[in-house]
This record gives sequence, C-alpha cells and structure tokens, in this order.
Amino acid sequence: MNYPNDLEAKALILDIGRRMYDKNFVAANDGNITCKTSPDRIWATPTGVSKGFMKAEELVKMDLSGKVIQQGRLNPSSEIKMHLRIYNENPAVMGVCHAHPPVATSFAIAGISLDKAIYPEALVNLGTVPVVHYEVPGSQGIPDSVAPYCRDYNALLLANHGALAWGASVMEAWYRLEALEHYAMILMYTGNIIGKANVLSCEQVRELIGIREKLGIHTGGVPPCCAPAATNLSDVGGVPQAVTASDIEAIVRRVVENFPGA
Repeated sequence: MNYPNDLEAKALILDIGRRMYDKNFVAANDGNITCKTSPDRIWATPTGVSKGFMKAEELVKMDLSGKVIQQGRLNPSSEIKMHLRIYNENPAVMGVCHAHPPVATSFAIAGISLDKAIYPEALVNLGTVPVVHYEVPGSQGIPDSVAPYCRDYNALLLANHGALAWGASVMEAWYRLEALEHYAMILMYTGNIIGKANVLSCEQVRELIGIREKLGIHTGGVPPCCAPAATNLSDVGGVPQAVTASDIEAIVRRVVENFPGA
C-alpha cells in the first residue's frame, strides 16, 4: 500500500478537519478523523478540539491496539475505538471520518437508511448506507455495532448519533462522508419535499453495479428494491414548437370566452 508519511498524514487530517467544520458537518468539538501511515500506525484527532482549528502538534499517533505512541497535551477521542475496530476488521482501510452532517444525522435519528435506487453517482461511488442500532457514544458498543459492516460497505449511519465513512485513503473517506450527506439531502428533497422519485429499474441498477466493479469498487451493497421496468426513458417538457396562426386564434378564442370584457 502507498502509505502517507507522518507529515502528509497530519496535513491531510488538518485539511479535512477544516472542510468538515466549514461545511457544517460538525459543531463545537464534534467529529474525529484518522489516517493510517503503516500497517500498524495511525494519526488521530484529539479530544476536546474543534476540527476547524486543530494544530499539527495536537494530533495523536497510535498503534492499532490503541497504544499511544506520540501525543501533545491532549488524549485521543473516546470514539477512537470505533476507528480502530474498522482498521482491524478491514486492513485495506487507510482512513476513517466521523461527523454529524445535519441531513444524514437526521436520517440516523429517524432510523432511515440511505438505500434508494434513485441516484447513480451515490450507487457507484458510495453504495447503500445502513443504519446501525444505537449505542452510547464512546462506548464499546459502537465498535461492536459497526464491525459486521466494515468489509462490505463504505459508510454507515449511527442511530441517533451521526455518520461514519472509510476508504482506501483518508481523503476517500472524507469524499464518501461528503457524498453521504449529498445523497441524504437528495432523498430528503425527493421523499419529503417534491414527494416523487423515479426509481431505477433492476436492469439499470445491474448496469451501475457493473460500472462500480470495473472501477475496482467491490463494496457498498445493493439497494433492496428496484423498479421492474424503467420509468425514466421519456423526455419531459422538450423544445418549444413554433406557434402557428391557428394556435394564436385558438388562444384568442379561449381568452374571449373566459373574459368577455377583454
């Protein structure tokens, strides 16, 4: 694997922390980020620091057993156990991001997974996102709850808590977290504001899974439901046609009939 060195890993964590804070994915000292630098070493965000204002000297270096190798004045987050479990369950993971993006966290609070077959980019790059059952933040219950999903999925919602994503680099983990919130927002608009979505057909889903596999992504799951036939193959609206004289006469007649004094 192509591991970042210590300086690169710390710079990536600080950059993602600022992005996380600027996008309103975290408030106050919420969230945590880790980046692997060798088969048994990671850098992690500390407890009690805003992700938008971290300093390199505040980050914590650890091994995958949880032993602290190097740290400043602060300890690692109590949620580091969740990160360590993901690395130990899936050695291919190189980075993990946890935050509380508002829309995705609302789905987590409602207990609604992100698994509708309506958005190709989400299906290919992110996959479906299950909701794991509630455990007390920082407890051993959270790493135990995420463990069954670490090899077959790319992200999770933590019930009544937030969102979690991982990847082959810490930047990929961040992009997946970002994509997760975008997907959640689309599901909110189509499901609760517009109130309608064309579900991809089973054949269309199969095509997208094929694209995903060609890209080397073999995780993410498959949506539980798809449409038996495509419902999105007809144009809607279209190019305006030229207005003829008879069209104008018909319009005038309707106006006169409905508004005699016009």
